[in-house]
Amino acid sequence: MEKFLQEAKSASRVLSTLSGSEKNRILKEIAEALRANTMDLLEANALDMADADKNELTPALKERLLLDEKRIDAMAVAIEEIAALKEPVGRVLEGWVTEDGLKIEKVSIPIGVIGIIYESRPNVTSDTAALCFKSSNVCVLKGGKEAENSNVAIAKVMHATLEKNNLPTSLISLIPDSSREGVAKLIKMDKYVDLIIPRGGAGLIKYVSENATVSVVKHDKGQCHTYIDKEAKLDNAIAIAINAKVQRPGVCNAMETLLVDSAIAKEALPLLKVEFDKAHTELKGCSNTQAIIEVAHANDEDYDTEYLANILNIKVVDGVEGAIEHIVRFSSGHSEAIITENISTAEKFLNAIDAACVYVNASTRFTDGGAFGFGAEVGISTNKLHARGPMGIEGLTTYKFKIYGSGQTR
Repeated sequence: MEKFLQEAKSASRVLSTLSGSEKNRILKEIAEALRANTMDLLEANALDMADADKNELTPALKERLLLDEKRIDAMAVAIEEIAALKEPVGRVLEGWVTEDGLKIEKVSIPIGVIGIIYESRPNVTSDTAALCFKSSNVCVLKGGKEAENSNVAIAKVMHATLEKNNLPTSLISLIPDSSREGVAKLIKMDKYVDLIIPRGGAGLIKYVSENATVSVVKHDKGQCHTYIDKEAKLDNAIAIAINAKVQRPGVCNAMETLLVDSAIAKEALPLLKVEFDKAHTELKGCSNTQAIIEVAHANDEDYDTEYLANILNIKVVDGVEGAIEHIVRFSSGHSEAIITENISTAEKFLNAIDAACVYVNASTRFTDGGAFGFGAEVGISTNKLHARGPMGIEGLTTYKFKIYGSGQTR
């Protein structure tokens, strides 16, 4: 592991010599190579899907794991979009002259070597590698064992492109020891690794956060809520709620709990149930919800669970204050939404809720690097420092001060 990380650290100096146009050209070549090797990627993914069946993975995990021609093309498109973004490194963020005549520039620079630990989704391999390459960072990737064949095949395509351009493959690499022991070593290698980004289940996040000596940006569970206010347009509210839960239940920005104002619960809940029944959503609810529609009972453990499946909690609350109280207690700081036509109520919600992304009259499913115009993201940060929300190109840079003098002493 140490020798592997030494090579990664050395490779970071190679990246610093590449111009923005060179990086963009190579990224476009990687995108085309992914398309050209679609059949190889599908064959590798088929092995992972067969193992998923054998190991009885949940439908949600299988959905995240699956690659098809459309998804491979989407991976390539995401890389092309990243290539089209403005150059993130070497930008003068601020500049000024001091009383002593020193000219100071605050300039964006790469973080260095970034370790990314993730589960299930093979597209994360190409997305994060491209974002790191664009921002002149070396990436060390640790994907989930369930996607091992897919991740190796994707890395092989990227390595071939790097070699064609006389660049070391250690710029983008999968860690050689993907066991728990390997991860334990990686997160303590602060001599070589500058940042760890874990994205996955609560157990992974907790383990990395508690044991890493490398700086960590957490991408915690998506305990997302949508609150339907008494002054919501009910048609809009139902459409947004259905989208937030049903469109892709197995992702972190999907809604897990729906909060409904008690003032409209008797009218809204039967209508919501009809639509969720059509989508075969398993519903759980508080006692007030159960008094209006037939659902299973939801308890505090349910409200604290990220299902990543087509299961939804419903709770009747006393207005926006009740919604805020519930969210403050159970939110993971990911994405929260209010549906209302009252501007004052909306602003109260926006200001009171401490989450990375807070929505008015829109689905939490928009919390995504692509949807935000970042091309892709390395994850959704629930940290409060350095980066928050969809973490794209700018989140992968830091800065330094360049000071120009003319003989000044102090």
